[in-house]
Amino acid sequence: MKKAIWTLALAVTISVAPGEEKWVPIFDGESLKGWTNSKGGEVKEGAWVAEKGVLHRKGKGGDLYTAKEYADFEFRWEWKISPKGNSGVKYRVTKYGSANLGPEYQVLDDEHPDGKTNVKRQASALYDLFQPGEKRKLKPVGEWNTSMVVVKGKHLQHYLNSELVVDVVVGSDRWNEAYKKSKFKGKENFAHNPSGRIFLQDHGDEVWYRKLEIKELK
Repeated sequence: MKKAIWTLALAVTISVAPGEEKWVPIFDGESLKGWTNSKGGEVKEGAWVAEKGVLHRKGKGGDLYTAKEYADFEFRWEWKISPKGNSGVKYRVTKYGSANLGPEYQVLDDEHPDGKTNVKRQASALYDLFQPGEKRKLKPVGEWNTSMVVVKGKHLQHYLNSELVVDVVVGSDRWNEAYKKSKFKGKENFAHNPSGRIFLQDHGDEVWYRKLEIKELK
């Protein structure tokens, strides 16, 4: 019996070893704590509503930014969109002139005009740069999708419902070719910055987010 107890204790010790990378919530499920506006100021509930574990963009309230900047990380969340709705999750966001920009994981009903006319703007795309791959499995409007972004150095990956749909290295030939054809071509060194904030986009439509968790990579 003592041996069994010791083995269990060792397993528990290993599972919570100091310095281990852990998933950390960046939305507490009931408030906007940890989120700011574009200038780092407080955001009051009303347009964005936090209730019962869900963050709902209900009315015009502007984009939501994490108060903290992140460098290398894995970020996962769940989302659902309104019919023909548009939103997005941008990461490593920083200033380019007067604009706050970063690579964007597109959150969208593909029936939105952006999705219907440009495959590089469909759900899970790296907005205006890379369309999602053939393995993409998008849930119907009104159902929850599970997404993840993995960012390591200049390597960016987008996942949708457990499938890898975008995989690219910033600064590679493939990246540079897409960049020159994108709306970001006038933004020098776009996405080359090593860290930045995460933001949830208010694009004028209703959208719901939940289970937002991040794991910072050492």
